[in-house]
Amino acid sequence: MKAGRLLSILLLLQTRGRMTAAELAQELEVSVRTVYRDAEALAAAGVPLYGDAGHSGGYQLLAGYRTRLTGLSTGEAEALFLSGMPGPAAELGLGQALSAAQLKLRAALPAELREQADRMRLRFHLDAPGWYAEHEETPYLAQVADAVWRGRVIEVRYRRWKEPQEVDRRLEPYGLVLKAGRWYLVAAPAGAAGAGADTTGPRTYRVDQILSVRETAQECLLPEGFELAAHWRRTQEEFHARLHPEEALVRLSPRGAAQLTGAPARALAAAGAPDPERAGWTRAVLPIESEEQAQAQFLALGPDAEVLSPPLLRARIRDALRAMSARYEDGERDADRDGAGPDA
Repeated sequence: MKAGRLLSILLLLQTRGRMTAAELAQELEVSVRTVYRDAEALAAAGVPLYGDAGHSGGYQLLAGYRTRLTGLSTGEAEALFLSGMPGPAAELGLGQALSAAQLKLRAALPAELREQADRMRLRFHLDAPGWYAEHEETPYLAQVADAVWRGRVIEVRYRRWKEPQEVDRRLEPYGLVLKAGRWYLVAAPAGAAGAGADTTGPRTYRVDQILSVRETAQECLLPEGFELAAHWRRTQEEFHARLHPEEALVRLSPRGAAQLTGAPARALAAAGAPDPERAGWTRAVLPIESEEQAQAQFLALGPDAEVLSPPLLRARIRDALRAMSARYEDGERDADRDGAGPDA
């Protein structure tokens, strides 16, 4: 709705300061032309909004202007209470602050919205980690979070998977990310603290693998244009691209398609073409990490999957099945021989 969009423009400019028409359009998911029309409507309504042209231009509100139009809708109030995750907040040392903020927000809401927010809190609970994921202790999370917030370089001792496993790093912390119950630090090298230190950045570090941390007095600033969410999304895309660099053409039964691990693989199988040789089966091109990994994955599907290509993967699976068959046949002959007693 236009009224909601106009309010959003006001609040964005109030909280962020100067923004270009392109930035507003991207934030609101509308065209730049729509932003121009909305700005004209706000100005006509008496809002002290003005814009400057040029490379460093943009829209901004007159200094000191504050709108009081900050009322929450029912959905917005519900979302705020649903987004409060006490576990991660407590790990960051913000558990009490979150509880206090929610209490104040609840007290400020009208009775109807307060009831809706309470229903949301009572009926929905967010628990991000998987069932079989063990909880990793992160004793230095609060210190790392403090350095992120204050913009201070940190010196850490870090455990990695390759030799030497324990290394010293001097890092500029850019942000923290919680994914599947595990905390990650996005940081760039701030000068070598030891032999073999990384010179690229930013990189991702598991906070539970930090063995010690010391905050320095050196300040660090985020690179111009850096956005943590966008960086993380791009990192994940690159990771998955490296993780599955190859493809396999596979024939799948409905049961085999349902047993595929990973949502992307199941989605690709569901979008596959009907197999011309077996009714009810599909042919799908699936990403694979390596022939060894794919061999184990497709063998686990048993008779509900058949690899058609690449030829080397098909040959690996065929040889593995022959070896398994021979082993079981030998086992049956041994059992028959052991079970045959002397004639009475």
